[in-house]
Amino acid sequence: MGARILVGQVKHETNTFSRLPTDLDSYARRLLVYGDDMFQRLAGTRTEIGGFLQAARRNGWTLVPTVAADATPSGKVTAAAWTELSGTIVDGLERAGKVDGVLLALHGAMVTEDQDDGEGDLLARIRARVGPDVPVIATLDLHANVTDAMASNANALIAYRTYPHVDHVERAEQAAALMQRTLAGEVRPVSAVARRATLDAVDHGRTHGDPKDAGPMDRILAEAARIEGEPGVLAVSVHAGFGWADIRDAGPSVAVAADGDRDRARSVAETLIDAVQKTQGQDTVERHSLAEAIAEARRRGDKPLVLADFTDNPGGGGYGDATRLLGAMIDAGLVDAALHAINDPDAVRAGQAAGTGAEVTLDLGGKIDPAYGAPLRVTGRVARLTDGSFVCDGPMHKGVRLSHGPTMVLAIGGIDVIVTSNRMQTTDLQAFLSQGIDPRRKSVLALKSSQHFRAAFAPIARKIMLADGGALCSPDYRRFAYRKLRRPIWPLDPA
Repeated sequence: MGARILVGQVKHETNTFSRLPTDLDSYARRLLVYGDDMFQRLAGTRTEIGGFLQAARRNGWTLVPTVAADATPSGKVTAAAWTELSGTIVDGLERAGKVDGVLLALHGAMVTEDQDDGEGDLLARIRARVGPDVPVIATLDLHANVTDAMASNANALIAYRTYPHVDHVERAEQAAALMQRTLAGEVRPVSAVARRATLDAVDHGRTHGDPKDAGPMDRILAEAARIEGEPGVLAVSVHAGFGWADIRDAGPSVAVAADGDRDRARSVAETLIDAVQKTQGQDTVERHSLAEAIAEARRRGDKPLVLADFTDNPGGGGYGDATRLLGAMIDAGLVDAALHAINDPDAVRAGQAAGTGAEVTLDLGGKIDPAYGAPLRVTGRVARLTDGSFVCDGPMHKGVRLSHGPTMVLAIGGIDVIVTSNRMQTTDLQAFLSQGIDPRRKSVLALKSSQHFRAAFAPIARKIMLADGGALCSPDYRRFAYRKLRRPIWPLDPA
């Protein structure tokens, strides 16, 4: 009879400097499904749950579902939401009776109102419930802030190896393969983690895909893969960390799973984290002022210029309603341009009230924190109204259904602005296509993202420029008031 494996997913990348709390409704706006519905929703998708399902069919496992939950990065997860989501997994163990293993899809940088280490709390509660002999293996985001509690309570932690993250299924398959070997008695994985006094390194985790264009993270990952081939080393995960989290252990780390030898795991992790620390300050991406970005936008080419406002990236906790980039585009009189997106439910409701084709004058964006760009008084035509839903084409999240919530395309002069009710990072061409805009036919594409957009948009772009819109997700960590972070630490403190 096949093994019974409990599975669950609870993800959140928490920007503790955000003023937006993350409640259950925040999850429902992106992904919140329980029980067998999580398999129906995610089967065949490029997700970890999709990968677990593939592995279960191959290995003859019976999967015990709990919850699949994912919310757009924002502020701390509310205590009520964390009680519900973590409780669904922990209580699921009791309802399931005996299980042979636990497979989880986590992020690794979750902070709740009452837990600085959400994943460590969850894994500790699971370990207390299943005891020391049931294998618990979790996949993590490349930007996890891995803690000692996470490493000591999981047999192995398996992180993405790409940024943009396009290897969700591969990492799920790696975790499942290690689970199968453990259940067969071939190995006994134990894990350890190491970190140094740095908040940022390995080029923020960026991977380049082309060996000829390898950056710091690519080289560290290549070394990790080499070490993973050594006898007794089962998994080596390199995490760039998430610096917009005021918790003790924020920053890069290395987690290693070894075969029954925690000292070996710790030794390997300590050696590799030294190499990680040496990359602090290395940066392969050039950032530009808005003036530089607009100057390039005035030039036309045979493909779109992609302008990415990395500081208003909802994928890092940005509010998605900063207006400085859009204001500069309007002032420059750009034509044949499109922007994804301004998050402004009030503006969408105004457009719905006016109707498709109507001209409206309204205050757009800048409502969550005007310090990052005040609302813009604009007049435009309501070009399109939709429910905002679409299915991703990939490479990231292929097959996953997402929703902007009620959405308006507002034509302001020559600029088509997608205005949404839900915050969403721009990662997929369908973000535009679903709203009647073909991004390949625009001269300028403006979007809210720092890196993930490259997977879908680099192939269609004549040039990519990261534009500094002066919003929440500034890479200058010295702008933020850290109170819990371990100190001294680079780059906040003198060496």
